[in-house]
Amino acid sequence: MLSNIPVRHYLQFADFSADEYAYLLQRAEFLKAKFKRYETWHPLHDRTLAMIFEKNSTRTRLSFEAGIHQLGGHAVFLNTKDTQLGRGEPVEDAAQVISRMTDIIMIRTFGQDIIERFASNSRVPVINGLTNEYHPCQVLADIFTFVEHRADIKGKTIAWIGDANNMAYTWVQAAEILDFKVNFSAPPGYQLDEKLLSAQAKKHLTVFQNPLDACKGADLVTTDVWTSMGYEDENQARLKAFKNWMVTDELMAAAHADALFMHCLPAHRGEEVAASVIDGSQSVVWDEAENRLHVQKALMEFLLCGKL
Repeated sequence: MLSNIPVRHYLQFADFSADEYAYLLQRAEFLKAKFKRYETWHPLHDRTLAMIFEKNSTRTRLSFEAGIHQLGGHAVFLNTKDTQLGRGEPVEDAAQVISRMTDIIMIRTFGQDIIERFASNSRVPVINGLTNEYHPCQVLADIFTFVEHRADIKGKTIAWIGDANNMAYTWVQAAEILDFKVNFSAPPGYQLDEKLLSAQAKKHLTVFQNPLDACKGADLVTTDVWTSMGYEDENQARLKAFKNWMVTDELMAAAHADALFMHCLPAHRGEEVAASVIDGSQSVVWDEAENRLHVQKALMEFLLCGKL
């Protein structure tokens, strides 16, 4: 089912321009307002979204499945354990077949190379629902949440406290495109690989040894679990290494008085974040979680219909 507009994929945050993000954020606001008013909006009537999962999910599956339904389309859930992908069918072959039967595809998998190989053989748009390297849909939701609460993110400072994971790399990409700053702090041995960062992105990044210093003057403090999916064997070593990188009330007090706290969830209270922070007045984690729905609706609409 081919669209009349050129096929584009969303595999990492760097795939779109600042102007395109401005449109997506405006569109997410429009779609969220319709959702709150219970207004029907079906620009994707009779379109089908294939959702391919190699990694478990709550928010990604629910937000995409509900999102395509609210736009008038239908979702098909595919777990690789229950498909021929789980029996060794080449990614390239699966992409050829699935993209001939659906209009848009979301994949939540391990290596970024898998989704890139899939996209290069797909006749329809492919969206990164999460890989080991990047999580663009989550950071897009986080930025939309920040804009809702604090207006433009340009020129602001984001403090990332914790692992150099897919969220951290995506925040740095976003900082380059949308012109804000990232203060990064992680324990030794868990730093960002600067070879994976562009020269321009590095200009928006400052690395701190002390997480308290990273939070000073921040407009947003954010973190994630210390052990991402696929790294469970390292859990005990990570718990020991990251023990001084919990986001506490002390760290939040170092940020601006009106700084927000975000976490992409699921969270482990008493590990990467204190309960008093995630359940406190500066936390916007529930708005952040809901906003996955609205930004992904804007994203699917944009990839299939262009600017409306």
